[in-house]
Amino acid sequence: MTNVDRWLLPDGIDEVLPEQARLVEHLRRQILDLYHNWGYDLVIPPMVEFTESLLSGSGSDLDLMTFRVTDQLSGRMMGIRADITPQTARMDAHSLRREGPTRLCYAGTVLHTRPRGPLESRAPISVGLELFGEASISADIEVIEIFLQTLKTAGVMEVHLDLGHVDILRGLLSQANLDDFLEAQLCELLQRKARDELKDWIMVNIEDEKLGQWLNVLPTLMGSVEVLGAAREALVGAPTEVHEAIDQLAVVVDSITEMGVTVYIDLGEMPGYHYHTGIVFAGYVEGFGKALGNGGRYDHVGEAFGRARPATGFAFDLKSLMIRGQNEAISGCGIFAPFTTDSKSHDQVRILRSQGNRVVQGFEGQNVDFQEMKCDRQIIKVDGKYIVQSLS
Repeated sequence: MTNVDRWLLPDGIDEVLPEQARLVEHLRRQILDLYHNWGYDLVIPPMVEFTESLLSGSGSDLDLMTFRVTDQLSGRMMGIRADITPQTARMDAHSLRREGPTRLCYAGTVLHTRPRGPLESRAPISVGLELFGEASISADIEVIEIFLQTLKTAGVMEVHLDLGHVDILRGLLSQANLDDFLEAQLCELLQRKARDELKDWIMVNIEDEKLGQWLNVLPTLMGSVEVLGAAREALVGAPTEVHEAIDQLAVVVDSITEMGVTVYIDLGEMPGYHYHTGIVFAGYVEGFGKALGNGGRYDHVGEAFGRARPATGFAFDLKSLMIRGQNEAISGCGIFAPFTTDSKSHDQVRILRSQGNRVVQGFEGQNVDFQEMKCDRQIIKVDGKYIVQSLS
């Protein structure tokens, strides 16, 4: 390995330099303050946990995304977290055990064995929240409202909110007796909107003609909110939970009509079908090929920890939010204090810092570069007093 090679980072592992770090940290504080104002308590889960806990109820996708290490103390296998949601579920079920609704929020780095998409980081900063212990549609609405407020806080404009509901497909398949393999095939076809392949698959695997018709129409039920009316007509006679799911989506749409967001309904979208249990959602902006954030309901995730509770939440990659947002440049300009042994100058520096100013202390013989130090003012001595003077 050459000296140059020593500075290379692994593929998908990025560093955040001062200018971006300042923006990321500023946004992190704004978002966590937003969550605090809605009643969400900040938690800081550990970076590593035993895999039996970390991967409980999370599905195979997260299993493949998780780095594993051997604990040198116990000899047991540990995982480096790839998602914080299972950790908050453990906290709710085991550490907190509150009787009423529990609102938790977080912000921390996660690590993935492979990027989720081209050019994506394997070490995103995940920021989000989880609401445990409330099964009503009001909980889903609250979480979606905060999801949209998060995008607004980040300065993301012209948001497109994708809405779906996994109980529509789950309700249709409730009496189909498909095994996991066939269900996975069906979900994959629906996800790709492969209508011709889906039609052929249904002819082979679905005996119930009416069910086949319903499944064939699912990929077409996407678009503006009018899709919900079309779905009620196309799915007449479907199980009750299918129509209850459509009604829930209608309630959510009505609740966010004044938030200035474009709503897109996709009843054939099945992200995390075996993980989610109700409404699912994601936020998009034009020109960005992936969701800025996503979430949904995932009841019973705490069952592995001995306490199944209703749950809903969402997560963002903080760095992606910062890049796509319209955040104004944070004033980082400071005050330069030239080197001196005069105690009065040092007193002035302490006062300025206590007032929230950035003060950069010079060293003896230093070659001063105000731009590099991000200083637009300096301390000077006038008539025996130290004052702050602009450099311009």
